[in-house]
Amino acid sequence: MKLVLMGTNAFVVPIFDAIKNAGHEIMAVFTRAPKPTGRKKILTPSPVHTWADANGLRVHTNINEYNYSPDMVVVISYGVILRDNILSSAPVVNIHPSPLPKYRGASPIRTAIYNGDKKSAVCLMAVTPDLDAGDIYISRTFDIDINDTNETIENRVSEIGAEMLVEYLSNPAAHSPIPQTGTPTYTRKWTGADEIIDWSRSPREIHNQIRALGGGRTKINGIDIKILQTEIDGDNLRILRVQPAGKKTMDWNSFINGLHGAPIKYGE
Repeated sequence: MKLVLMGTNAFVVPIFDAIKNAGHEIMAVFTRAPKPTGRKKILTPSPVHTWADANGLRVHTNINEYNYSPDMVVVISYGVILRDNILSSAPVVNIHPSPLPKYRGASPIRTAIYNGDKKSAVCLMAVTPDLDAGDIYISRTFDIDINDTNETIENRVSEIGAEMLVEYLSNPAAHSPIPQTGTPTYTRKWTGADEIIDWSRSPREIHNQIRALGGGRTKINGIDIKILQTEIDGDNLRILRVQPAGKKTMDWNSFINGLHGAPIKYGE
């Protein structure tokens, strides 16, 4: 099958690799343009761009360069709105990590973790002009553990998504489209303000916040600090790893030792 692949983030790479290894002809790869990273603001290609270059594939970083007629377009975590010229060129399918129509939008994994969901799903769906509203070809559920993070769930979605796409692309006609049913819910873009910890919330809610957003920001004994990892011990929140402002990551005990026995004041 002749395919055009569109994606950007690291968790997409194993999925695209599985598609390539299944023997499909990849006509081109579309990804986001390189971005400045690090203190020196060095332009760095996306993980998908690096993967495509390593495999000798044609790469585009401008969606306006699309001029293909593939058998199918596969788009996963691309971050660019697809226009009619793409949607009309071939069937377009997408991997979406939520039990659609729940959590449509750009942050379904973080939202599920933040809300404390115990289960989620991966849906292989048709892309339509409306946001995440297309028919579903395959859906598979998975569990979310109390200590899962955005990274661990992305890895799980990558594995499930690769299996689903290889299965689907081998015989698309074997999978009848199923319309979404139920009332849609939508995710939002998370910001730095969402990382600020409100210590009046329950230990589990704070734990969910930290593991969903990659950390939570607060003051402890007047020190600006980012809490990077926590766990739930009974009804209590245990802090495992932190990063004080301007310093390297350290374990919680090392940070506490630096307070020299002073009483711990959270949020102050």
